[in-house]
Amino acid sequence: MDWKLHAASLAARATHPLSPWWGPVTDIPRHLLVPRWFTPGAHGWTVVDGPADEESWAAAAYADTTLVTRLGPVHADQAEPGRSVTGLPTSSSTLPSLVVSMLEHGRLAPGLRLLDVATGSGYSAALACHRLGEEMVTTLDVDGYLSKAAAERLERIGHRPDVVTADATAELPGVFDRIVSMVSVPRIPVSWLHGLAPGGRLVTTIAGTGLIVTADKTPDGGAAGRVEWDRASFMTTRSNVDYPPLLDELFAGAAEEEGEVTLSPFPVLNVMQAWEVWSMLSLKAPGIEHRTGTDDDGGRLVWMLHPDTSWARARTAPGENTATVHQGGPRRLYDLLDEIRWRWLEHGELPVYGARVTISPDGETTLSRGGWAAML
Repeated sequence: MDWKLHAASLAARATHPLSPWWGPVTDIPRHLLVPRWFTPGAHGWTVVDGPADEESWAAAAYADTTLVTRLGPVHADQAEPGRSVTGLPTSSSTLPSLVVSMLEHGRLAPGLRLLDVATGSGYSAALACHRLGEEMVTTLDVDGYLSKAAAERLERIGHRPDVVTADATAELPGVFDRIVSMVSVPRIPVSWLHGLAPGGRLVTTIAGTGLIVTADKTPDGGAAGRVEWDRASFMTTRSNVDYPPLLDELFAGAAEEEGEVTLSPFPVLNVMQAWEVWSMLSLKAPGIEHRTGTDDDGGRLVWMLHPDTSWARARTAPGENTATVHQGGPRRLYDLLDEIRWRWLEHGELPVYGARVTISPDGETTLSRGGWAAML
């Protein structure tokens, strides 16, 4: 495989020739870090073995795309060929342009000690080693198998960072000038503040949102920064082998129950595709599960489900611009959504992107902009 040609093509899509990350992207053989991955199908996911078809391997590894490498507790390396696997993605090799973007937000430079949170395939650690030197890079993952596999593959391509198996929200394995996370967190862990050197910088995404937070450590032990204007979404940190199951039982009830019926002046919205709205709603009511569909008449359907048993179901009929809404449980989830959509109409934007971020020494994180504020 002429992987250098493919890597150069990837660099042209993921970065640019004047970027300090151009060299790392062109020089890292990503395919050797992702020998197997899952692809979705009608009845689940199936594993793809890269070495069995080098042309497909190169096309996947050097595309600017995310490759899922773990579903629930099942690693692609250990999956049985031809057998469908179901579950939520629990690890991946993130699309390279996003990895580069997160590293760029870290303002990395030679001489700085980096903690790369969520090792995954090891690709972000490899890029960082190329730029900073392996002695300056520590990479951490909660999954022992992933850590071991990534360490072996990184060594095979000539990089030996410190690879640690640990919970990213627990005590960190040292003090670092930069913490860049390729996994999202519900709030900034206190351990990150303790493990950040004076004047150090952290970069992460907030769970359930498309918000990238960058913050520099302040003299009081907290940090201050902002929500960046670009967007990203990662898997959420986990302590167990898998994420909690989806709210299928609640969904079954929400699909049939009448609940409280109202009329929304807006058509139904695929919230997960509306980044500002989704992020704002997740800050207001973290943990909402969104589902979409159509009925036999061509009507568009959306459901909102929450672990506190709140639910909402809305339908926009063909040719209509309003929605009939059914809601139940302790909170009116769709009312929260409509409040956010009204705010967007009134102000022409939502305040989440570009918001100021203030993190207290105990990890309490506040986002604020233009009179609006939210606390994580």
